Amino acid sequence: MASLLVTGGAGFIGGNFVHYWNAHHPEDRVIVLDALTYAGNRATLEGASHTELIVGDIRDTQLVMQLLRDHDITTIVHFAAESHVDRSICAPDAFIDTNVVGTHSLLKAARAVWLAGSGRPHRFHHISTDEVFGSLGPSDPAFSETTPYAPNSLYSASKAASDHLVRAYHHTFGLEVTTSHCSNNYGRFQYPEKLIPLFLLNALHGRPLPIYGDGMHVRDWLHVDDHCRAIDACLTKAGLGETYNFGGGAELTNLTVINTICSEVDLAFKDIDGLDERFPEAPAASGRKSEELKTFVPDRPGHDRRYAIDESKARRELGYAPQCSFKGGLRETLRWYLHHEDWWRSLVK
Repeated sequence: MASLLVTGGAGFIGGNFVHYWNAHHPEDRVIVLDALTYAGNRATLEGASHTELIVGDIRDTQLVMQLLRDHDITTIVHFAAESHVDRSICAPDAFIDTNVVGTHSLLKAARAVWLAGSGRPHRFHHISTDEVFGSLGPSDPAFSETTPYAPNSLYSASKAASDHLVRAYHHTFGLEVTTSHCSNNYGRFQYPEKLIPLFLLNALHGRPLPIYGDGMHVRDWLHVDDHCRAIDACLTKAGLGETYNFGGGAELTNLTVINTICSEVDLAFKDIDGLDERFPEAPAASGRKSEELKTFVPDRPGHDRRYAIDESKARRELGYAPQCSFKGGLRETLRWYLHHEDWWRSLVK
């Protein structure tokens, strides 16, 4: 039996990873370290076996050292991060504290415990983002692992800094690390400030669907289940010090994604009995189109125009390939929210 420390494991991607690891590695024990900020939710971990939630801060180096020793942990999967770009514009301090200082705290703890004496095999896997590479033009090649860093938001700058710390601890001290950059994730358990759950819930409540600028910003969409499979491959197959890009193969404009959400919401009201009674304010409840809620608003500062992932290295070296189509994955995601109102109801006003 192996023991993993999953930071941010009560959040969106971390929580999905805990459930994935339970299902695919049932002999292992998972220790979740989560501060349970607004985006952390105990309910996300319900049903997770061989899992223990420790409520604490990754900046507490002594706590992390104690957990590594007490549970004989040899793998850290580091998800914990402030990740919402809009929040980083309004309140950047939290992003520096969590993403930079917090990551450094984890690295210090791992070095102190794992590299003491003769050392022992271990792995520190750091979850990063494609946003550290900046913005692409319409015809620019997709981000590869060798694309120079050019972060444009306070969020991406803080993640870039944490990436450099992880790399430095490997090259300076010999800490056994890997790093992965992912594109936009979607799926169950995502906090409703992100585009897909936000627009779904707004459509259900008859609220405006605010579209930044012209809506033609492009993102690559990665289902969280594919991301979990990719991290598993990285932990079991990747060489030490390596970096990999993981994408979903679904490069779409925001407007395309929003239009698809509207169509799927309208379809759900035809397919699922009782939705019109549960959500009477939705346009679809009275047979109208959800797209009538679309509202164009001024673009946000520093809004990157396009992201795209070149995942050829991960395909070649790890055997990774996304399995979820965007249309099928989006439909499954929206239906999950519709059938798990108890999970998100307490999170929204």
